[in-house]
Amino acid sequence: MTSVLKNKRVLVTGACGTVGSELIRQLLVSKQYSVQEVIGIDNNESELFFLDQAWLADPRARFFVADIRDRQELCRRMDGVDIVFHVAAYKHVVLCERSPNEAVQTNIGGVQNVIAAATQMGVERVIFTSSDKAVNPTNVMGTSKLMGERLMTAANSSKRGEGPIFASTRFGNVLGSNGSVVPIFHNQILKGGPVTLTDKEMSRFIMSIESAVKLVIDSAELARGGEVFITKMPVIAIKDLAKAMINQLTKKSHPKDKKIEIVEIGSKPGEKLYEELMSDEETRRSLELHDYFVVLPAFRGIYHDIEYSYPNHVSDCVTDPYVSKKQEFWSVDRIEGYLIENGLLKAPSSIADQRYWPGDKEAGQTNGINPKA
Repeated sequence: MTSVLKNKRVLVTGACGTVGSELIRQLLVSKQYSVQEVIGIDNNESELFFLDQAWLADPRARFFVADIRDRQELCRRMDGVDIVFHVAAYKHVVLCERSPNEAVQTNIGGVQNVIAAATQMGVERVIFTSSDKAVNPTNVMGTSKLMGERLMTAANSSKRGEGPIFASTRFGNVLGSNGSVVPIFHNQILKGGPVTLTDKEMSRFIMSIESAVKLVIDSAELARGGEVFITKMPVIAIKDLAKAMINQLTKKSHPKDKKIEIVEIGSKPGEKLYEELMSDEETRRSLELHDYFVVLPAFRGIYHDIEYSYPNHVSDCVTDPYVSKKQEFWSVDRIEGYLIENGLLKAPSSIADQRYWPGDKEAGQTNGINPKA
């Protein structure tokens, strides 16, 4: 099957982030996609410089300082672009709680700007990256992501058979990404502890960086318009993640008789003890594929001209909203294996240092594990 990315000009917002930079790497490295050009934009000038240096030898890669709050600049950068992956966002729950106005301007206003620019410039497809925190949100970040999803879906209803296909993806916790708990635990363990948990009952859906990128690219291939694509993800208890990291990192770093404590410090503002892949209402309009769930638009009458059919279809009936606290948790041993397999036990600085460079891993190779396997 020919990829929708073949010979296309692709733009990635949030190019310097963990997912954005890995997405760019896979698009450029993989022969499967054969893109014509990848344009990366970000408002982080320093990181963009290093990203640009990493890809100097590839004439298909171009990078620009740009802010998604600037609609006019987005139009300039989307000139001649075929596909947009909108990854840029404020993602840290506590910081968004402290600065809700900034979160709204970037996570909601930025989406509106991307939609408007893509429509004006004749882009073919736009894929938005959301979060499981958008399901029954209790914080500013999750609420802003939910609004982003709804804006993307609504953008399809106004195009009248023409214009871009807009769709969303919904991530779980991307282990090893910037600001994730893995580098925090890593630093605490290497300092001798304690490892701090907000709550020992906290559970999360997890995915690798490679799995997150696979979801984004597959969604571009599958999208018909207005859907939300969700990867089937395993679930872990955060306390078990801490135990797994302590087990692995103290093998050589600390004497056997030194025990690193796990200390509970209380939940942060806006933080949930568990996450959900879908709301109960969304299950009634969702499909199950082999690797994904697909949440279809609520107002189906508006989208009557779109045929929502997909390869690897499993079921039209999804009854479980997949709440993390109700799923079977991975064991500590299995988490340890996952951390090793995905290279997540390296020092945080070394993970960041390697992020931008092309490397030799073929795109599409993911170490994610189907939770149903």
